[in-house]
Amino acid sequence: MNRVPENAGHASAGRGPDPAARPTVSIVIPVKNDSAMLSCCLRALKTQTRAPDEIIVVDNGSTDESAQVAREAGAAVVQCLQPGIPAASATGYDHARGEIILRLDADCLPPATWVEDMVSAFVLHPEIAAFTGPAHFSDGPRLIRRPLASVYLLTYTLATVPALGHRPLFGSNLGVRRAAWARISNQAHRHDPEVHDDLDLAFHLGSHYRIGYLGSAMMGISMRPFFNARAFVRRLRRGVRTVTLHWPHDFPPRRWKMLIDVRRGRRHEDKRISRGSRVA
Repeated sequence: MNRVPENAGHASAGRGPDPAARPTVSIVIPVKNDSAMLSCCLRALKTQTRAPDEIIVVDNGSTDESAQVAREAGAAVVQCLQPGIPAASATGYDHARGEIILRLDADCLPPATWVEDMVSAFVLHPEIAAFTGPAHFSDGPRLIRRPLASVYLLTYTLATVPALGHRPLFGSNLGVRRAAWARISNQAHRHDPEVHDDLDLAFHLGSHYRIGYLGSAMMGISMRPFFNARAFVRRLRRGVRTVTLHWPHDFPPRRWKMLIDVRRGRRHEDKRISRGSRVA
């Protein structure tokens, strides 16, 4: 797990990234029958201080105006008729042309610096393959929005770290290098609609790469998961299924040992490169 300082994402920070290093960026938004929320999300993306190179809205069989809303906002629309967020997200990643792929949901409201912060973090930290960030609720009772979101995400993190051996990814606020996705895309459980796609992605990426946390990339999310008890229980069941689906290969003690071996290999390689640089 790599936690990046709060200001590391800002290009204007004292030791910011080289202005010449400007990777291309794709944003992927899976959606199904959420046209009103999607419209708000796309309006927020138009105010970004660093405009993305493309926005891909993956229409997962919507019967409302979601696809039309996306097209009118200038986004590319990709159809995915296989049900489930895992299939829709993976389809979007496959179609993305940017070197950096950013993912959020249709009911998200990104801050104006979200794209800039994410891209700057990737430029500053070439050793990290994926970033995730925090969130606050943008609707619901105002007094409990931030504390409830903090408890929600902390619970998710504490529940998944023992299984993963590292920080999880949060699907409403994540970024991944396209090259890293290409390496693990065939391993992702994209055909199972009862899988948490972000947790599944963390399993596969974490086996090979470092996952970073960008505290400055605060995402606005909807409190809707708490409005429907049945839907919330379903989320919990999907989390359990996603973890156990990776067993026995990623059963915790076995996965922990594998990650320790991988990290030792990285340190050995870093030392070898360092020695080579000094000799040169």
